[in-house]
Amino acid sequence: MSWISVTSLPIPLSSSSSSSFPHLTKHRKPKRHHLCKVSCHTNHDVPNEEPKASHNRRNVLIGFGGLYGASTLADNPFAIALPTSPDIKSCGLPKLPADVECTNCCPPQSSTIIDFTLPPTRRTPRVRYAAQLMDDTNIAKYKEALCKMRALPPDDPRSFIQQANIHCAYCNDAYHQAGFPKIDYQVHKSWLFFPFHRMYLYFYERILGSLINDPDFSIPYWNWDNPYGGMVIPSIFTDTNSPLYDPRRNIYHQPPTLVNLDYNKNDQVCLNPKQQISNNLATMYKSVVSSGTPSLFLGTSYRGGGEPGCPGSLERVPHTPVHVWAGDTRQPHLEDLGVFYSAARDPLFYAHHANVDRMWNIWRTLPGKKRVNFKDNDWLTSSFYFYDENKNLVRVTVKDSLDTTKLGYVYQGVETPWLDQRPKPRNPIPIAKAKKSFGEATSVTFPLTLNSKVSSVVKRPKVSRSEEEKEEEEEVLVIDGIEFDMEKDLKFDVFINDDDEKEINPTNTEFAGSFVSVPHTHMHRNKKAKSCLKLAMTELLEDLEAEDDDTIVVSNHGFMPPGQC
Repeated sequence: MSWISVTSLPIPLSSSSSSSFPHLTKHRKPKRHHLCKVSCHTNHDVPNEEPKASHNRRNVLIGFGGLYGASTLADNPFAIALPTSPDIKSCGLPKLPADVECTNCCPPQSSTIIDFTLPPTRRTPRVRYAAQLMDDTNIAKYKEALCKMRALPPDDPRSFIQQANIHCAYCNDAYHQAGFPKIDYQVHKSWLFFPFHRMYLYFYERILGSLINDPDFSIPYWNWDNPYGGMVIPSIFTDTNSPLYDPRRNIYHQPPTLVNLDYNKNDQVCLNPKQQISNNLATMYKSVVSSGTPSLFLGTSYRGGGEPGCPGSLERVPHTPVHVWAGDTRQPHLEDLGVFYSAARDPLFYAHHANVDRMWNIWRTLPGKKRVNFKDNDWLTSSFYFYDENKNLVRVTVKDSLDTTKLGYVYQGVETPWLDQRPKPRNPIPIAKAKKSFGEATSVTFPLTLNSKVSSVVKRPKVSRSEEEKEEEEEVLVIDGIEFDMEKDLKFDVFINDDDEKEINPTNTEFAGSFVSVPHTHMHRNKKAKSCLKLAMTELLEDLEAEDDDTIVVSNHGFMPPGQC
């Protein structure tokens, strides 16, 4: 049975403990979010069998539920307060696709674990350069360091294969949660995504520097958000004679092909460079600028004994589409970058994630008092394990990852033209017209299979909010209970008040965002994954002149036709 209702549940918003950024004080009002929640079926609604569909369709079950107010988006106020960590003593075989050779991704065992300590303060931080701007000296250093890393014995935790296996183990269910032996441990689709990958790259970089005795060594970042030479695979990774090269990449996406930051590998529409750049800049704006709260940008909570919730905006897009875009379509699962277990076997992975890491820094510096890190202790004390340059197994916590200058590095400053590329409405329409266009959508039965366009009128929690209210609270659209086959790549887009008369793209306000998933295998084969999608609405509704409307029209567009662009 589907239903729509309105409730309010105010909870204080978590903020950063960093003194260099704004944070809440006891004199401020607690911040909340207004959530337009498009929720899913309850357990008794779930069908026993997946509806039949053609081979090239990706079935997504959704349903409509309630609207309610909340603050930290996915935090359950009744959940057990407990940080998460992997149980490294019981690391097992990863869960890989059935046709992939069994691989042990577990790191070598160590009888000693040391706690992480920040490196000595550097007078001049190491600089991670944009890959397209690296000079010959730094390119040569990276090649030398990676060559030496590749030459290490495979059982050396510093070797390239062991470094690549870190991603395989953490992302393909080789670990269970510490204290919960029947529950898998994951670092995607939650607030762990940014801290884990930051510290992963930190140790990777230190190992490389130690191999060439260069304490100033730094890895580059793939500057895919920059149209001035950054939106192609950097040339240092395309030299077939270089240790930075990986042959398992999409042959159609080699330079000078521009990256599509909102890529859907089944979309047959090929864009000209000007339109692709415009789409990319608008995509960046939506993912970073529009997502002005920690839960929207960093992802929702993931506590001990629980499962990941909703991925943050940047993890969804462009992080995931870039993975899929670079993966080799000649391989059964888009190896290497296009699937979790093999992604880090491509050196381009580390440059890709360096730019992801850079986005966390940029997000923190943008205007808006809600752009702060969580101060939730379960987040701050969640932990990971990595081997350092001296082969020591090190336990790090999220709180160790919060300041890159304390970690000893900064990013080279480059232009960020997407900061002012706020999407514009293609055709603002009165909500009455939208209701008329999509009135029939309100009578559909849920759950349903998303293999075509689905629309519904959704009631908003509050209309005509003041500027002060909008500053204190973000209105958020939630699509909950998304079920999908996690071994298949998946993408669908969400439009708001779409008149369905012309094509909508990321440069248009009506394009609210996308749900994207990188293929990976679960310990319970044939089990569907569940996730959710959260999209910021405040700015979008302003631009659509819909702030006074008590409902919006939400359209989910699933794109499934085969193609290659």
